Amino acid sequence: MAQREIPGRYGVIEQTTSNTDVELACESVHHLGYGIVDGGYTPAWLASLSDAFERARERYHFEQGGGESLRAIDEHYTIRLPLAFEPEFLELAANGKILDICSRLIPGYVVLNQQNGIINPPRSERYNQGAWHRDLPYQHFVSSRPLAINALFCLDAFTIENGATKVLPASHRQEAFPSDDFVGTHAATVTAPAGCFIVLDCMMFHSGGVNTTATARRAVNHVYSIPLIRQQIDLPRALGENFATDGKLRRLLGYDVRTPGSVAEYLAARNAMP
Repeated sequence: MAQREIPGRYGVIEQTTSNTDVELACESVHHLGYGIVDGGYTPAWLASLSDAFERARERYHFEQGGGESLRAIDEHYTIRLPLAFEPEFLELAANGKILDICSRLIPGYVVLNQQNGIINPPRSERYNQGAWHRDLPYQHFVSSRPLAINALFCLDAFTIENGATKVLPASHRQEAFPSDDFVGTHAATVTAPAGCFIVLDCMMFHSGGVNTTATARRAVNHVYSIPLIRQQIDLPRALGENFATDGKLRRLLGYDVRTPGSVAEYLAARNAMP
């Protein structure tokens, strides 16, 4: 590998040090609001996840009344909580690099706020992720540290042709959505190989691009948030008490921060604290 030339500088007495892909991704998220990190998966595992994605999609459509019922509410290109259907998605949500990034960027600990399979349809068809948004929508504030991290897994390669994600760099530091002229000038397209995560501060404005190819582009989106933020779906309730036995995994899924249903439950939880 060719050694990168060190840029000249003067008057610099402090510098950030980032030596690993995780550290580089964290630095990029801090400054720009987004970064890319390879998930570390083999081609065989990606093929297995691809099969699991299609099984989850078929089962999800069946359980939710079919594709037309989902189309009527603009949910036909989303698979909500696929980890409830296929074990590969639970493994994906617990990716070590992503949890390391979250632990570096968010104080304390994080819970999995949501996991969704995302399909960017072919032939320039519109889909609901194609509009600019934050993954903490309807919020117009900024914080000194991230409140939530978005980890968008590229099951298929993200290319300009198949509608790779667009971002507004550093918009996680601005309260209001910028002007249309600014968006047209400064929006950037984030391309990435299959098997990578595109990591965003959840206050970064982003959108799906237009897929002009003949093949759908698939991804799995994760949001990891501080426990104070309500999960998109109550995962412990949806998954059941016996879904996971590992303590760290249960903590990630939110089993330790459920809302007490009564004063007695609240006091019992307080009593169980170390």
